[in-house]
Amino acid sequence: MSRDFTPDFDDFREASRSSRESPRPSRDTRPATTRTREEIPHPEPRFRDVREPRPKEVPPRDSRDVLYDRYRGYDLRESEIQTLTDLGKFRVVNAEDLARHGYGGDSGRMERETESLVRQGLVEEKRVEVSLSKSTWMYTLTKAGRRLMRGSGRLPHDQEIYSGFVKPREAKHDAELYRVYQREEDRIERRGGRVRRVLLDFELKKKVNRDLTLLGPQKDDPDKKHDVAERHGLRVVHGRIPVPDLQIEYEMADQSIARVNLELTTGDYRPRQLADKARAGFTLYSHGDDASHVRRVLSDRELTAEILSL
Repeated sequence: MSRDFTPDFDDFREASRSSRESPRPSRDTRPATTRTREEIPHPEPRFRDVREPRPKEVPPRDSRDVLYDRYRGYDLRESEIQTLTDLGKFRVVNAEDLARHGYGGDSGRMERETESLVRQGLVEEKRVEVSLSKSTWMYTLTKAGRRLMRGSGRLPHDQEIYSGFVKPREAKHDAELYRVYQREEDRIERRGGRVRRVLLDFELKKKVNRDLTLLGPQKDDPDKKHDVAERHGLRVVHGRIPVPDLQIEYEMADQSIARVNLELTTGDYRPRQLADKARAGFTLYSHGDDASHVRRVLSDRELTAEILSL
């Protein structure tokens, strides 16, 4: 999903044709073949239904801890602390998903605990329209909630913590990323991995833009741009660095660190956008009614990608 914040990659010129034809071999180069284009079979993009994430263990109601912000202490249930953690990592979470993934489907307990967090000034709630005929409650941290979690020691030091609502359309999109994360986290854990941290698109984009800016006049150098992309677990596509909606950094069973880039695609995506996301190696998630559009676009461009259901 494109956002209207700045700076943007459009601020950086695409590398010229002569630059792309640099003597340095392209990192995307594949061995040459004498077979014609028509003779080479191209696998169809695959759409897979992802199994519902396994239920997570909800902390007992009597499990509590006191978190301090300066001179004030907050006596909170462990489940409330987990809610604050999730809101901080994803900025916005809707009530239905929070109840399902954070409280094992116990919406009554979720409502009571979020009401308590709102009364204590740690969480803000707002009713947001998600379609012409449907609205839902969404939650985000307040500045006090963000400050509390930053000093809590409950999150990795390099995990960004967000607070405050954004525009309604972006709030809806960010809330859906929480659902995407739950499904991908379950896939990672089934392979023996463990999530370390998550980065949303605007944080990742800010980091990439900063590194490109530091290059000064060399920011358009293809090799330098490749180095920046690799540093952040990304790729250069047509002289630009596509940024995913969400990047998950996780520890694998052998204790090595890996990253997966996730994109929530919709029917509003232009064909070139979808093609670039696939070439960038993103894992694509899509609602069932949008998946056929995504699959058709990629197939027309003879691109292979795994499209996962949301």
